[in-house]
Amino acid sequence: MAPLEGLAQQPLPGRGWSERLADEFRQPYMAFLAQFLAAEEAAGKNIYPPARQIFNALNSTPLEQVKVVILGQDPYHGPCQAHGLSFSVLPGTRTPPSLVNMFKEIRSDLGIQPSAHGCLQAWADQGVLLLNSVLTVEQGRAGAHQGMGWEEFTNSVIAAVNEQDQGVVFMLWGSYAHKKGRGIDHQKHLVLKAPHPSPLSAYRGFFGCQHFSKANRWLDERGLGAIDWALPQRPCCSPR
Repeated sequence: MAPLEGLAQQPLPGRGWSERLADEFRQPYMAFLAQFLAAEEAAGKNIYPPARQIFNALNSTPLEQVKVVILGQDPYHGPCQAHGLSFSVLPGTRTPPSLVNMFKEIRSDLGIQPSAHGCLQAWADQGVLLLNSVLTVEQGRAGAHQGMGWEEFTNSVIAAVNEQDQGVVFMLWGSYAHKKGRGIDHQKHLVLKAPHPSPLSAYRGFFGCQHFSKANRWLDERGLGAIDWALPQRPCCSPR
């Protein structure tokens, strides 16, 4: 399967995502989205992340291996930032304020010192699905691709995780994420809610939420294995 032919260079990995989302790529909204992105590129607009990284969250974390979902809104819109994982940036890029606050909460919660880089690939490789609601953006225009179809696609991604037999931890930060995750089964999954880690709201309850230790405790109690939230000194992703 080659979703968004001409833009995405890689098929979705494994039987989990490919089988569960195959019908989504046949839907009219995805055809519209593919045409829209092709037109944007033809007009000379810079689209982030690069085409081969649009589905990086799914490529990095197969459906059957998802332990935690961290839901973002849309990609960073500056050069050399977005690489398909929510809140994550490529090495060599200044760590964004929301991610700085996430690192501060991890230090307070678990005693882990902040990383010198903002590449969260190591989390994704352990089963943390770093999913944005919208998977592309135009350079310099935050939210430019909202309402073009990505939200429907990522609703299906969340539904696929929600339907898994194995329980998963959902970290929903901010009102947008709370609304996006309102259909999650609270009986089967652990749903953690807090304000967004943005500097505008982090002091309203994100700091002190202890979501990272709560997630690990819940995973350990079920024999699923905790996440190592410490990032390696050398990032797992390569700058472009």
